[in-house]
Amino acid sequence: MQTAQSLTSISGLPRLEARMLLEMVLGKPREWLLAHDTDLIAPDAAAQFLTLAAQRRQGTPMAHLVGHREFMGHRLRVSADVLIPRPETELLVEMALQSLDDSAVRFLPGTASGNGAGCSLLDLGTGSGAVAISVALARPSVRVVATDLSQTALVLAQKNAQQLEARIQFWRGNWYEALPPEGRFDVIVSNPPYIALNDPHLSQGDLRFEPVGALTDGADGLTALRHIISGAPQHLTAGGWLWLEHGYEQGEEVTQLLLKAGFNAVQTKQDLAGLPRITGGSL
Repeated sequence: MQTAQSLTSISGLPRLEARMLLEMVLGKPREWLLAHDTDLIAPDAAAQFLTLAAQRRQGTPMAHLVGHREFMGHRLRVSADVLIPRPETELLVEMALQSLDDSAVRFLPGTASGNGAGCSLLDLGTGSGAVAISVALARPSVRVVATDLSQTALVLAQKNAQQLEARIQFWRGNWYEALPPEGRFDVIVSNPPYIALNDPHLSQGDLRFEPVGALTDGADGLTALRHIISGAPQHLTAGGWLWLEHGYEQGEEVTQLLLKAGFNAVQTKQDLAGLPRITGGSL
């Protein structure tokens, strides 16, 4: 029989990844593993762990193997039906929160900065719900609406919202087509498919296991961005903000699209790696 220590050694994985898989298989926290790493592991549990380790060595994302990913301090369920939430997308949440706070102060004089009171946010293509849920939890007074074309993605996002007690209204459909005809939003955010079809990254790393339709538009990577930008003026309040995640080489193109659509104060923000990642503007 194997121990946690020996299984980690023969797994062929970095120690952290091996421990994460052992935690899931054994249903034990990391502290327990550290204190019991020489305890014998039941054969069925050891076999399950080795199977998962083999899948990981073949490239299956850790998030798919353990079934969740941390984002903005929240544990979100993930599956092969949605994009895996990534750290760079947290910048999209941060800019949305800042814009909501600014809108609350502008339209509701005397409102304390930091609560977004009376404002609304639309998250287009919500996937796992990571962005919408993070905003809803950080600003409970904000009305949050999230859409997605995929029914399976919406079901997962709803489960995440329920588990974390985030109040969100979900609608199914293609971008703005999912929305009822009435109503505008103070902030619109989206992390749409922006990878060009011929980009070699699509055949590398975790991207190989994620939904293709959430990664690429099947063309130049700008189709969804163009659609969202062109439709935003009909769905934003006066002074409302639109923030978009994009590829690190697309910042200038997105900037020009926003300016052409009549947006002001257009700006691009860099992610933690120093790469242009989020671009937005206000009406």
